Amino acid sequence: MSETTMIRRLPDLLIEPVVRMALAEDLGRAGDLTGQACIPEGARMRAVFAARRPGVLAGVDCVRLALRAMDPAATIETKLGDGERFEAGTVLVEAGADARAFLAAERTALNLLGRLCGVATLTRAYVAAVEGTGARIADTRKTTPGLRALEKHAVACGGGVNHRFGLDDAILIKDNHVAVCGGVGEAVRRARAMAGHLVRVEVEVDGLDQLDEALAARPDVVMLDNFSLEMLREAVTRAKASSFGRPVLEASGGVTLETVRAIAETGVDVISVGALTHSAPSLDIGLDAI
Repeated sequence: MSETTMIRRLPDLLIEPVVRMALAEDLGRAGDLTGQACIPEGARMRAVFAARRPGVLAGVDCVRLALRAMDPAATIETKLGDGERFEAGTVLVEAGADARAFLAAERTALNLLGRLCGVATLTRAYVAAVEGTGARIADTRKTTPGLRALEKHAVACGGGVNHRFGLDDAILIKDNHVAVCGGVGEAVRRARAMAGHLVRVEVEVDGLDQLDEALAARPDVVMLDNFSLEMLREAVTRAKASSFGRPVLEASGGVTLETVRAIAETGVDVISVGALTHSAPSLDIGLDAI
């Protein structure tokens, strides 16, 4: 991904409820007892959020909203924007606020920033691994409950693309849907009959026989679930030769950084990776008073 690629900013309206819920969870029933006991009322502090490891920035607005929720007069200077790379030691945000408020917001700000930078950084590694193949790296719905919008934003910051956000923005026919419908073709036909003109239809197949049935039903996207490399190459060949038109081909299932390049080289269009969100380690970011 180019360093100049435009990253969409999430509206504060989507971020603020998550930040406030996390702050309320941390403050509990009586607020920050340590801050009240040790920090003089009215004291001020300045500090920087600094990276302990290299990575890709995502979630910087969480820091701003956490600090401003505790101290509306807090001053915040962001040094980098979401989607930018940084090295260990880089100052990401410099801020000043009421000391009690700052320390009460510290953990929430760090938790969200570290989590989202971790997702963006892992995504960037997958994107780099398939560079030049034409394949795109996509996320899944395997997100942390309550954090989906933020985690999918972090995937975009890392250069990935977003799969559907929820059950309501696309039709994705999985193996259990197929089992109940009685076949891939029948499931796609039912979906086509119900879907509006802006709703895309994707169907999951677990073998080449199902792929042929799917191609005849003309879905927009076919998910090739847990296909071997040989099967993926054959699926691409069959889709290109299909008289029904070539759908987008998505490879999915057990993808790792070690295997993703070979998968991309089979010619598939998209590779969906649940690990981007369910297995990304939080990036180590610290708060240092100045």
